[in-house]
Amino acid sequence: MLMPGLVESHAHLTFPSSIGRVFSGLDLPIEDHLLVAAYNARVLLDHGFTSAYSAGSRGQRFEVALRNEIDAGYLPGPRLRASSQETSGSVTIGLPRSHDGQHERTAAGLKRYVADMARMGVDSIKFELSGNDVDEPGGSSRVLFDEEEVAAIGQQARESDVWLACHAQAAGSIKQALRHGFRALYHCTLADDEALDMLEQARADVFVVPAPGLPYARVHEGADFGIDSATAKRMGALDSLEGMVRVCPELRKRGVRVLPGGDYGFACNPIGRNARDLQLFVELLGFSPLETLVAATRYGGELMGLRVGMVRPGYLADLLLVEGDPSSDIKVLQHRANLRAIMKGGQFHKMPDLTGQSSARFRAP
Repeated sequence: MLMPGLVESHAHLTFPSSIGRVFSGLDLPIEDHLLVAAYNARVLLDHGFTSAYSAGSRGQRFEVALRNEIDAGYLPGPRLRASSQETSGSVTIGLPRSHDGQHERTAAGLKRYVADMARMGVDSIKFELSGNDVDEPGGSSRVLFDEEEVAAIGQQARESDVWLACHAQAAGSIKQALRHGFRALYHCTLADDEALDMLEQARADVFVVPAPGLPYARVHEGADFGIDSATAKRMGALDSLEGMVRVCPELRKRGVRVLPGGDYGFACNPIGRNARDLQLFVELLGFSPLETLVAATRYGGELMGLRVGMVRPGYLADLLLVEGDPSSDIKVLQHRANLRAIMKGGQFHKMPDLTGQSSARFRAP
């Protein structure tokens, strides 16, 4: 089957773990970290993802540099919408407090931060508008920014012509994001009726990425990584999955674009397993295989803001030649051997071998 390249809509290429190469934490010495990120970009492309929209970086310019090297043809990897680090209500995640000179928790300071990140060259700036149960019990229901702060972020993003993304589980955070022009909303697990109505009204301008991959891995595959059932529950993984099962089918019925992409890059959820999110969309969230493929290609291309995700004139030639039919069995996309050819921008990353074997290559311009 010939189909468009896949789009990972919640990418973390600087989260270090990938298939066969697991790290115990998220941070490495900077020299190692940059090389690992470049390797992860190759792994993601090897698994059929020709585009990736970042949901946060571990370093200020890591992804800007990585995107530029990929675009120039010096490194293999997906088309990348580069992100800032993930900025929470108190600190920039991944950046030591002693080095956090750019983060000032005032409306004016946040405007300066957004302008600085835009000048640095990021495509998207990520904010943690709500908390997380991993950090504190019940944290996912806590709103971390006030209205004035989020309004200042939105105003400066419009002035600087940069996109905004957010971690937003709490209903109040979802509403803040929608009022102030956020493009990509991650999780949305605690959306109430008003938030669902607002998402429906904004469906032409926003994308929801629930990211089931990580909580699923913590609940069902975490034992080898010290995550037993009690720990998974304490991390909020069970509640997160239950929230997605409740919210996502409702969003689908309302015409909101809900996209796969699942926080890959953790030890229990390594990069390279990304296509499993498509299976979770079918088996947990109530999407058909064909609806899931549309979300992972066409809607992903719309999130990227690029002419990718469809096989039609005028679109970039990002293509997969797949052994099997993912429209009837979505799981075939999880196996590299089923990707007989991978093309990005009209050039083969993985060439079909008519003798029965296939080979990967990278051709610089």
